[in-house]
Amino acid sequence: MHEILNKNLFFVKEHVGFFKAANNFDIMDPETQETILHCREPNLGGFTKLFRFTDYKRMTPFHVEIQLPDGGTIIHVKRGISIFLSSVEVFDENHEKIGGFKQKLFSLGGKFDVLGPDDEVLCSLKGKWTGWEFTFIHEGREFAKVSKKWAGLGKELFTSADNYILEIKDDVPKDHPIRALIMAAVMCIDLVLKE
Repeated sequence: MHEILNKNLFFVKEHVGFFKAANNFDIMDPETQETILHCREPNLGGFTKLFRFTDYKRMTPFHVEIQLPDGGTIIHVKRGISIFLSSVEVFDENHEKIGGFKQKLFSLGGKFDVLGPDDEVLCSLKGKWTGWEFTFIHEGREFAKVSKKWAGLGKELFTSADNYILEIKDDVPKDHPIRALIMAAVMCIDLVLKE
C-alpha cells in the first residue's frame, strides 16, 4: 500500500464537463490544496461511453484507476455490467485483489458491505437517506466518513455538488489494507449511488 493512503483527510473534487462520459476526480490535501492523487477512467469503451448518456448509466461497467500525480496507479476499482445490485472488485498496484464491495438490497441512503480479499465483511458503508453523508462502520465502531459538509481549511474549495471530504479516523492503523478499500469506496459512492 502506498504511504499517501496513510493520510486521514482527503478532498475529492470531480472534474466538471459538458457531455462527459468518463468519471474523473482529483484528490487533494485539504490543508495544502495540493493534488495528491488522480482518479481516471482511461480505457472507456465506445458502447460504455454511449450508454453513459442514457438512463442506463448506473448499469455501465467501470474501471477507475487511482493514480499518483506522476501516473503510477496504486488502486484499480472495477465493476462489470450491473443489472440490479453492484459488485465491485478492488486491486492494488500489482493487480492483486485486496477486496471489494457488495451493494445491499433495500437500504435507505445506500449501503455496501466492504469485503476483504476472501470476501469476508470488514465493515459496512452506510448512507443517510436525508443527505449526502456516508459512514464506514463495523460493530458500532466508525472507521471513516464521507461528507459534503466540512468546516475545515478546505471549506472554500466546495464549489459544486460533486465535491466532498473523506475523513479516516486516527485509530485506523497506518498501512492497513482497509485504507485502500475506503479510498476505493469513495469512487463507488459516486459511480453507483449518486450518478
